[in-house]
Amino acid sequence: MTTTTAVTVRVPAKVNLQLAVGPAREDGYHDLVNVFHAVALFDEVTVTGARTRATGGPAELTAEDASGGALAAHVARVPLDSTNLAWRAAELLAHEAGARQPVRLHVRKAIPVAGGMAGGSADAAAALVACDAFWGTGLDRGRLLELAARLGSDVAFPLVGGTAVGTGRGEVLAPARCATRLHWAFALSEGGLSTPGVFGAYDRLRPDAPRPRADPALMAALEAGDAAGVGAALSNDLQPAAVSLRPVLAESLEAGRAAGALGAFVSGSGPTCAFLAESAEHAERVAAAVRTASDCTHAVTAYGDVPGAVIR
Repeated sequence: MTTTTAVTVRVPAKVNLQLAVGPAREDGYHDLVNVFHAVALFDEVTVTGARTRATGGPAELTAEDASGGALAAHVARVPLDSTNLAWRAAELLAHEAGARQPVRLHVRKAIPVAGGMAGGSADAAAALVACDAFWGTGLDRGRLLELAARLGSDVAFPLVGGTAVGTGRGEVLAPARCATRLHWAFALSEGGLSTPGVFGAYDRLRPDAPRPRADPALMAALEAGDAAGVGAALSNDLQPAAVSLRPVLAESLEAGRAAGALGAFVSGSGPTCAFLAESAEHAERVAAAVRTASDCTHAVTAYGDVPGAVIR
């Protein structure tokens, strides 16, 4: 094993440029076509050694707000025990690799909690990379991706970043080319939305959901670097369900559209709303506009795509 004393991994948030959702499967999951896009809004996970556990794996998890106080209420909702995906990632890797040294995990959060941007999944991906480096287990990327898929549908993508098409539950990834930098504004909400709850509402609203398919217009616009074309093709099958559970999201979406956003949609299962802008300056103007919406407690800007989890 290694004598490394600390490893910090930075990992990005994601937005779903397309989220096509099929009918519920017998195992309770849904077949998806999920066009992931990593954006420059980052969490960091730091792993250090611990002496308070007899066997390998996590002994403690702590979290802090990396946004200057804007996400304090979000961070207060982060579970600090074995229900946390980052904790489970460290525990799984310890079991699979036979690592005996216990560790402490510390998460610095700038990705909203339960916000539809895969913050928990990103932290799990970062924990896999950080613990692999800390313990010196030397697992290759393919093996880490297998472990990520076992942890959750969205955990694999933050390992690779960029832009990718996810199929199956979203864990089977194929890289996609985004030939231009895309600029984004995000409207964050105080409370989260339960992903299972949003999928349940989707099943009620769309009992006849068709099999999901990739949108050729979106993929062509990404390949061509056509931001306006990307904006016109953005779609999320879960958006009606999310808005049905939180109708005030419609106000945030309308505020972004009124500010000239190229596209406005609920990110993943929500409640974060995402807005594609023409430029970094336009993204700042859109962010200022959506801050006036009653459900928006904080608005940030970012760009994409960016790489996945990296050791700092």
